[in-house]
Amino acid sequence: MAIASEIQHAILPRIFPPFPEVADKVDIYGSMRAAKEVGGDFFDIFRIDEERIGFVIADVSGKGIPAAIFMAVGRTILRVTGLRGVSSSECMTLVNKHLCDESVDSMFITIFYGIYNVTTGEVDYTNAGHNAPFIMRADNSVEMVEVERNIVAGIFDDFTYQSGKMQLNAGDALILYTDGVTEAFNEAKEQFGEGGLEKTLKSVPGADGKEVTEAVMEDLSKFVETAPQSDDITMLTLKRLK
Repeated sequence: MAIASEIQHAILPRIFPPFPEVADKVDIYGSMRAAKEVGGDFFDIFRIDEERIGFVIADVSGKGIPAAIFMAVGRTILRVTGLRGVSSSECMTLVNKHLCDESVDSMFITIFYGIYNVTTGEVDYTNAGHNAPFIMRADNSVEMVEVERNIVAGIFDDFTYQSGKMQLNAGDALILYTDGVTEAFNEAKEQFGEGGLEKTLKSVPGADGKEVTEAVMEDLSKFVETAPQSDDITMLTLKRLK
């Protein structure tokens, strides 16, 4: 299990900023804290071409080694497909077909896949049953993104995914997370919830990705106190600098 944990963390991005050549244009930061030795959450970031960056956050159903293996399969399929430069919806439609072929015991993955244009700030995204992200605007307002209603990946191989568009202006940050954040419970069996996350985001105006992540983790720790962590906690932030 210890070796599996090392392998899993080794395939996740660990160097930030990930792309020094555009570090003056976009700030990207990701973090994954597994509930057990290995987890089913993952995030990834990759350069598609000079203008576009692919980014993904996902949550595999189940726990332990089976979820970790399916996580590695899903990450590889999505990265290979995304690097072809296809749209987010086409990428997710293809990824879903492949995952249906690889899935065992009805395992599935919730995925949010986006393509960020470092020149225009436009995001082409497709959401496969994942939590809707938040946007921290430059004017210090916080809003939840209205995502398209698509099913999770790995269930029906003939599903065609629908995409959406959003615009990030200078100073805007996109906050992605898994349900380990919003479904964290305290000793009184209360959930941190989307409201708790939104409150934290509003408390750190102008923060960069690392600062946002650290603020959320700190508030989560205060909220749950001694209650055990029951799910993986993963976050990915992307902030347009100029």
